[in-house]
Amino acid sequence: MNLDHRSLLSGQKNGPVAVSIRASLWAASLLYGAAARVRRAQYDAGRKEICRADVPVISVGNLTTGGTGKTPVVCDLCRRLRDLGRQVAIVSRGYGAGETGVNDEALELAERLPDVPHVQHPDRVEAARIAVDELEADILVMDDGFQHRRLHRDLDLVVVDATCPFGFGHLLPRGYLREPVSSLRRADAVILTRSEQIEESRREAICKEIRSHLGNRPLFETTHAATRVVFEQRPSEPIASLSGRRIALVSAIGNPDAFEQTARECGADVVGHFRLPDHDPYEREAREQLNQWLVELKSSNTPELVLCTHKDAVKIAVDELAGLPLGYLQIDLAYRSGEAELQELLMSLLAT
Repeated sequence: MNLDHRSLLSGQKNGPVAVSIRASLWAASLLYGAAARVRRAQYDAGRKEICRADVPVISVGNLTTGGTGKTPVVCDLCRRLRDLGRQVAIVSRGYGAGETGVNDEALELAERLPDVPHVQHPDRVEAARIAVDELEADILVMDDGFQHRRLHRDLDLVVVDATCPFGFGHLLPRGYLREPVSSLRRADAVILTRSEQIEESRREAICKEIRSHLGNRPLFETTHAATRVVFEQRPSEPIASLSGRRIALVSAIGNPDAFEQTARECGADVVGHFRLPDHDPYEREAREQLNQWLVELKSSNTPELVLCTHKDAVKIAVDELAGLPLGYLQIDLAYRSGEAELQELLMSLLAT
């Protein structure tokens, strides 16, 4: 079940069928855009209620659909707030939580931040109330909050992925944009992630486009560095251990191309990549297809290791697939520029 919708939406896939599909998606995006404009206008005009929590709220959101590298940003913010002595909690909608009540992002955040509570609720205003009243949080980080305007935020941060910053230039479903790039004018700051994965001229062009909407408000640049390979039941390995090894990748994330590029930059010889839709729960059928794919791959390319992301690992939850060890890349955030300015923003917020 290897999906290649990115090549379709980007225009790389050609032919009459691809052109026809893109035309249909473009027509659907007009309807989506019209509905989104009405909703934004209602909030802008004050016709929809905005509710305040009893504590400061920091929103971390996207301009596009998933895969921007937002989770490491959320983790970094929570650690900074905790180091400043605050009782921080995360609130989110919990998209794709299913019967368990938690989704893959919540499972990943729980492993990364075991001492930071995370409240998932379809009503994020109610999630904020629970976090404050029942968990005694004194500051909230709202995950994926840019389009959720009902809960007031005191700091609105938008994450832009340098490898696919503007959703192929189209609104959903023709592209990945949830709203126009001009909506960045609502942001208090933008965090450009994966800036190390693009050429300097491309990075400058992206920053110029962001600045045309953001103005002089802060624009931070970050890198996503793979720091180690982590396994379910065996000791972790240094990134250098991937150099020259034949690796099979599996992912169910928003930007699988960026994950594959990271693996290659670590020195891995990527012999195949099994791609599932973002947030796929890895149920029985998908696992059977994955195992069959690995069996066939072993007969020709003989991978030494299967590698996934942390978000995938918490759902797969095994140490081997088709007799091959399974590990995930631990990704940590580093600031290329603006770290001191971000810290000042947080301290200023806490001082009010």
